[in-house]
Amino acid sequence: MGVKRGRAKVRPAGGTISLRDAIGYASILCAALAAYLPALRGGLLWDDSSHVTRPDLQSLHGLWRIWFDPGATQQYYPLLHSAFWMEHRIWGDAVLGYHLTNVALHAASACLVVMIVRRLALPGAWLAGLVFALHPVSVEAVAWISEQKSTLSGVFYLASALAYLRFDQSRRASRYWPALGLFLLALLTKTVTATLPGALLVVFWWQRGRLEWKRDLPPLVPWFALGASAGLFTAWVERTLIGAKGADFTLTLVQRCLLAGRVICFYAGKLLWPRNLTFIYPRWNIDPGEWWQYLFPAGVVALAFGLWLVARRHRGPLAGLLIFAGTLFPVLGFLNVYPFRYSYVADHFQYLAGLGIIVPVASGLAVAAGWISLGKVSRIAFAAVLLAVLGVLTWRQSGIYRDTETLYRETLVRNPGSWLAHNNLGNSLLEIPGRRAEAMAHFAAALRIKPDYSEAHLSLGNALLQMPGRLADAIAEFETAIRLDPDSERAHSNLGQALLQAGRPQEAIAQLETALRISPGYAEAHNNLGNALSQIPGRLPDAIAEYEAAIRTDPDLPEAHNNLGRALAQTPGRMPDAIAQLERAIRIRPDYAGAHNNLGNALSQMPGRLPEAIAEYQAALRINPDFVQAHLNLGNVLLRIPGRQEDAIAEYEAAVRLQPNPDVQHLVDRLRAGQK
Repeated sequence: MGVKRGRAKVRPAGGTISLRDAIGYASILCAALAAYLPALRGGLLWDDSSHVTRPDLQSLHGLWRIWFDPGATQQYYPLLHSAFWMEHRIWGDAVLGYHLTNVALHAASACLVVMIVRRLALPGAWLAGLVFALHPVSVEAVAWISEQKSTLSGVFYLASALAYLRFDQSRRASRYWPALGLFLLALLTKTVTATLPGALLVVFWWQRGRLEWKRDLPPLVPWFALGASAGLFTAWVERTLIGAKGADFTLTLVQRCLLAGRVICFYAGKLLWPRNLTFIYPRWNIDPGEWWQYLFPAGVVALAFGLWLVARRHRGPLAGLLIFAGTLFPVLGFLNVYPFRYSYVADHFQYLAGLGIIVPVASGLAVAAGWISLGKVSRIAFAAVLLAVLGVLTWRQSGIYRDTETLYRETLVRNPGSWLAHNNLGNSLLEIPGRRAEAMAHFAAALRIKPDYSEAHLSLGNALLQMPGRLADAIAEFETAIRLDPDSERAHSNLGQALLQAGRPQEAIAQLETALRISPGYAEAHNNLGNALSQIPGRLPDAIAEYEAAIRTDPDLPEAHNNLGRALAQTPGRMPDAIAQLERAIRIRPDYAGAHNNLGNALSQMPGRLPEAIAEYQAALRINPDFVQAHLNLGNVLLRIPGRQEDAIAEYEAAVRLQPNPDVQHLVDRLRAGQK
């Protein structure tokens, strides 16, 4: 806030935007696009796939579930996920659209900051807006697709604040209801925006030096009620559906107060000196026995007291601190939020709170420039240098969000003790051919740091499952993961899959059924259960039902379509349906060698379709030249075609070279002997 004494003048209402303002707003957008250019080329990170609308939510029924099924999305922010739903309709899985949307929303918020500061008649409005647009602490919120919850809610939050300031000037109901509606939209996008009515009261105190309770409070009572209801519901979701409970959250009141003071100091420090920003910060040990930890809350209290002493002349700094700390309240430690498992702080937590410091500092710089009689050119040069430095820092920081490997490697440079970064980097590497050993090294590092980290045991089990001769070790890791986290549906499902490979289908079925009791909509568990049931005599219809359940949950799960196709091919009269399912699997994943092979098997049983079967086997072998079964199947089909015996023999010999088999070699020898 500003430094003038007494009631500030408000900017008169006006519905038009001048050409100069339009150029200014366009400049903010262009500056943001330039600063975030490295992130625009980025891909999906961490939990982005849970936000870019999942296949089972892409229908109109999925949109209904987004609003009325709290467990359908990662967090119950229905307007956010409706926005993602609409964006998916526009550009599907093309991530550039999501990145551009985030940058555009961020730029819109920066423009709203300018409008609000000008309405409050504070100097430095354009500087405040540009600093907000280019400050590197905002990178996490803007470059990470999942954090559209911050950028979208920020637009609604600031638009609601601007609308309410206009209402407060006129006191006309026609201006009140749009402001309330925008606030409700903000809450439905991210409930940290529940702090807005408190921030508005601080603004009115700053303007007048006191609050007129009969005037200021009654219109905001519904806002506080909505905010409190949304906050309590989100706290329940965090605890019961997301898992913000357990030993990681057992803090005493003293610890929470120590944490709150340290969090406020941390965020203020990063705003004023944005150095060593990282995706996952070290998780502090909050120890009431360490005297120095009391310095953080004591410092905050001392600062607030000092600002209160000067508030009779300059209320702005205290108002800024109150808005900053108050907007941070949901993440100060008094409420449990899931990320506290691995860090008590994250840059995106202060996306809106930072305005409590940015606006007063920008205003103070503008006033100071007048006091020291800086000329217009000098003021512009100073602002340009400041913004250029921030823009370069943002450009560099946004570059680490271009891909998962870069993000976690950069995180480990600044936070080598991050067990979460080690595990997530390992999972990313595990998907890259030839990087399994490196991935396993990161899983091992995560477990050295945090031996009871169930996810790392699960990840290590997945890696071992891919290695010949390590099936027993994989099963042991999955069992450890379950012991540490009995409610992990993924651990139960993966253990079931491993037990199935070990020839223990009954035990596999038990584990997979447990996974589905925990998470009935877990498509992969339905698919794996179908695989287990298909190995039990007489249970093929049950297997088909599980594959169909998997497809209902995730229509784009190629493994389920492939497995359903295989099962239907074994069912009398269902061959056309089998072929349709296998073709669907290939449309979803054209490089799915197994589905091409199975489709070849199905087509080979249909009259007149041997040429198509041959084409499918050949497609499988182009994808995976070492696919032994595809060589054998292609040989069998070629042997049925007059004049193709030599080609069939070549396929059998290729199979024997890859995997010696006396029976196949005997067949080759007989065929060769018959040619003589």
